[in-house]
Amino acid sequence: MLCFFSFFALPQVRTEGSDKSCVTFVLHNEDHTLGNSLRYMIMKDPEVEFCGYSITHPSESKINFRIQTKDGVPAVEMFQKGLEELMGVCQHVLTTFEASVEEYKAEKDTNME
Repeated sequence: MLCFFSFFALPQVRTEGSDKSCVTFVLHNEDHTLGNSLRYMIMKDPEVEFCGYSITHPSESKINFRIQTKDGVPAVEMFQKGLEELMGVCQHVLTTFEASVEEYKAEKDTNME
């Protein structure tokens, strides 16, 4: 599954001397909708030690999204994996919803005849 996010376009914030297993991503034009859903998906992975986010200020639509992994696993990989899994869940919900709408319409048409 291809991800629509370009990971190289996302600003990454690291403190001096830190490794790739502890990274803060800055997500612009996002809020709790993506932040909490993505945090949940990433935290399900046993290789993730910490995952959290904060909204910088209520008037800004920017998230600081922090991931810390175990055993030197790159945080970028967990970020990408979380996005792909979240997209899969969203696609499943959309497909199920559309199928239910079609089923309802077909049932409604049958009852009207």
